[in-house]
Amino acid sequence: MMSIERIAVLGAGHVGPAIARVAIDAGYEVAIAASGDPADIELITGVLVPGATPLWAADAVAGADLVVLAIPLHRFPVFDPALVAGRLVVDVMNHWAPIDGHVAMFEDPAYGSSEIVARRLAGATVVKTLNHLGYHELEDDRRPADAADRRALGVAADDPAAAALVAEVVERIGYDAVRLPSLRAGRLLQPGGPVFGAALERAAFEDAVGVRQAA
Repeated sequence: MMSIERIAVLGAGHVGPAIARVAIDAGYEVAIAASGDPADIELITGVLVPGATPLWAADAVAGADLVVLAIPLHRFPVFDPALVAGRLVVDVMNHWAPIDGHVAMFEDPAYGSSEIVARRLAGATVVKTLNHLGYHELEDDRRPADAADRRALGVAADDPAAAALVAEVVERIGYDAVRLPSLRAGRLLQPGGPVFGAALERAAFEDAVGVRQAA
């Protein structure tokens, strides 16, 4: 079974750099990419994400074991699926109309947003996590594995092996990972879901999403 050591973060707004920082703190090698020339984000990366390497998106993905998709949702309809074909992708985006506006691709209530992402990125393996806490909380809420107040985060995927790999990353950056049985169940992690924005420890989180698993 592969292990995750190199992470590519696609998106250099608020969320991407926050994820990059906690990943670097956890010992991962991190590349970060925006939509264009890495020279355009080199200075801000050096200040906000010391230790991350700014690269063209294709180069960041090519060297990564895991790709974090943290672009603005309204840009996803023009995102090239070929960029992440064959890759393990963590979708941290949200369809949250009051904040980001309406994106027609994500308006079908029959599907969760990550299901829609996975349908477009059919050549990739998509896992949903890290979308249901604020980027400003991601660093502050980390705790050691034995901390009584360690916060839980959901990990939703259709591929159990992919979910296990991503759960290890979640644990390593400082959270208890609670695996949901499918990407469809990832709707529980979306805006309006029972755990979106809620700081819950494992037992309370499992109760909220109706999942019980060994710690």
